[in-house]
Amino acid sequence: MTVRRHPVTGQLFSSPVPPGTGWPGDPATPDTPVARTPAEVELLAGSAADVGGLDARVSVCRACPRLVEWRETVATQGRRASFAEQPYWGRPGPGFGDPTAEVLVVGLAPAANGTNRTGRMFTGDRSGDWLYAALHRAGYASQPQSWASGDGLVLRNLRIVAAVRCAPPGNKPTTAEKATCAPWLDRDLELAAPRVRSMLALGAIGWDAALGAARRLGWQVPRPRPRFGHGAEAVLSVPDGRPVRLVGSYHVSQQNTFTGKLTETMLDAVIARL
Repeated sequence: MTVRRHPVTGQLFSSPVPPGTGWPGDPATPDTPVARTPAEVELLAGSAADVGGLDARVSVCRACPRLVEWRETVATQGRRASFAEQPYWGRPGPGFGDPTAEVLVVGLAPAANGTNRTGRMFTGDRSGDWLYAALHRAGYASQPQSWASGDGLVLRNLRIVAAVRCAPPGNKPTTAEKATCAPWLDRDLELAAPRVRSMLALGAIGWDAALGAARRLGWQVPRPRPRFGHGAEAVLSVPDGRPVRLVGSYHVSQQNTFTGKLTETMLDAVIARL
């Protein structure tokens, strides 16, 4: 396996697929600006003209040194044996789905051998198996499985984003990393505001990130701050007064699905409320 460094982004990659050179679904080109500091994240997120431009900028972000090192180490040295011969994305996970969606799903962060490998949110791991099967049952996803970025999966009227866009060690981003990444989510909500009607927050971090973004954008958020729980619900209001329903769900991680803390019936029930 040959490991090279992209001359523009500095990213390490293990096959000849740097930004703009052929990875299925790659939103970036060699001309996509790269955020290397928290201030640059805020500037580039806020100036993204549309969802496509935002996803491109997210996908080459290098503002969190610990996360950059971790995601690239996994992609070049820490692969699971079953994926040893596959090229890894090794970059932040851009949003995925319908750019004009009325429903947003807010997750935690990419999985080291899921999105970090495949380049698409919730693709190639057990969490994605659960989520996409449920979205297919509800009519949002064209198929119940998601194994690669070029597998033909299409989402209808739904877009998936995350609180943190890089795979973090131990699935635990730091407070500073969550704050650095927050402008990407802020802009996702801002671009969706004219049409969004509901959001599904997966886990407490997704819930808190959605509420935080809404408050920073000037949306009306209930006080006291709504508490997360499976099936929790809060009604937010965009600046024109239109309501947006926020629904909470336990995360679709194996820790919850394997133990029965989250069942298919429970997940279907919260998705039905969107």
